[in-house]
Amino acid sequence: MTLQLSAALPEIFLLCMACFILLVDVFVKESHRILTYLLIQLTLVGAFLMTLPQFVNYPAPTVTLGGQYIVDKLAILTKVFIYIFSIFSFAYAREYIESRNMPRSEYYLLGLFAVLGMSIMVSAYTFLTIYLGLELLSLSLYAMVAMHRESDLATEAAMKYFVLGGLASGLLLYGISILYGVTGSIQIDTVAHALQSQQNMVVLLALVFVLAGLIFKFGAVPFHMWVPDVYQGAPTPATLFIASAPKVAAFAITIRMLVQAMPNQASHWTQILIGIAVLSMFAGNLLAIAQTNLKRMLAYSSIAHIGYTLLGIIAGPNSSQGYSAAMFYIATYVLVAAGAFAVIAIMSRDGVELDKLSDYRGLNARNPWLAFMMLLLLFSMAGVPPTVGFIAKLGLLEALVQANLVWLAVLALVFALIGAYYYLRVVMLMYFEEPDEHLINKPVLVSSNMLVAISVNGAAALLLGLLPSFFIDLCRITVG
Repeated sequence: MTLQLSAALPEIFLLCMACFILLVDVFVKESHRILTYLLIQLTLVGAFLMTLPQFVNYPAPTVTLGGQYIVDKLAILTKVFIYIFSIFSFAYAREYIESRNMPRSEYYLLGLFAVLGMSIMVSAYTFLTIYLGLELLSLSLYAMVAMHRESDLATEAAMKYFVLGGLASGLLLYGISILYGVTGSIQIDTVAHALQSQQNMVVLLALVFVLAGLIFKFGAVPFHMWVPDVYQGAPTPATLFIASAPKVAAFAITIRMLVQAMPNQASHWTQILIGIAVLSMFAGNLLAIAQTNLKRMLAYSSIAHIGYTLLGIIAGPNSSQGYSAAMFYIATYVLVAAGAFAVIAIMSRDGVELDKLSDYRGLNARNPWLAFMMLLLLFSMAGVPPTVGFIAKLGLLEALVQANLVWLAVLALVFALIGAYYYLRVVMLMYFEEPDEHLINKPVLVSSNMLVAISVNGAAALLLGLLPSFFIDLCRITVG
């Protein structure tokens, strides 16, 4: 364990640039506020370019900064995903925020601090560092949800998120404190070594509290009730951001805290996760069917998708591809979910929030390309070939069969068929229904920047389904 500041270069760069941009923004005129946005995007690109060489520079896991920080394949690939998804999230947010006169600079800066929190989380090698990164992320997200001050829904969503998030953080911290009491350490490898000789109810109690905190951050049953309210109430760019990069970061810390810190408790946490996964798939898919609001429908569907992701973690101890299948699934789900929320942001022009299912009636007649992109994204979520969602679900089912959990694979398949209904319902509205009379001759206008971004997003959902091998291999190398 040596002091290698170069290992933490992306985080140091993010923090320095966040402070610099904060100062620059104070002196920039209102008419030139786009400078803040451009600097933040350049910062994310810079952090991305600094992270990529670490694949070569750190072939083996390296623990540094007094055992607080680790550079391994999991941390590096997760950070790459976080930076890519954040770049797209901010690009999609710009026009929406400008049209509603929301505080632009504050939104992007909070987002940058959230990215810094996620970067710290995924490279943390002690429970305390994980918690610090998690709180930096959470506090930024609470403020981003409340950013649209004129919206009562946003204020209500932020309050719910803040109160429940504080409770979840307390549960996680309590679990960590019990583990510290049992093992005398908060460093992940030391805790794992100490727990090899510990098999008692106190450790199981700690595991339950840690799981409660992690499951809240994922938004899975039974800590899921904040998800639909926050997704619907928050400004669409904030919803898009919450639904993307933080999910990947939550997966990384779940692997750290369960698989790396408590591997000998796998028999306990797999049993708990089976219940959580089944309930999440059941509740998420069934409740999504009843929704008339698209953001709320996607919120419930995200609960179901987290259930599917947990299947890979459940299969992991007894399958060679369980963890990699889960990572592939969460990364590809985040890709298509971000695109779906981006379509809502594109549609919600002139200060009007078009997030009802009825608002998408006849979209093909008003903008065929946007409707086609939405079709690809929804097909991917439903798991329809040849999109990437099909490959991702297939990988999870293979891992479950390999782990001798065939009954769980069959159950997941049944829930996937149920879930296909509400995605295809949106496709039916877009392609087989006529738009409202006052909208027939009003095409949906999309700026060139947004058109490029959503096209890349939709094309990625299709191309990764046709050519998935590189991406799958990358996940296998990382957590295989």
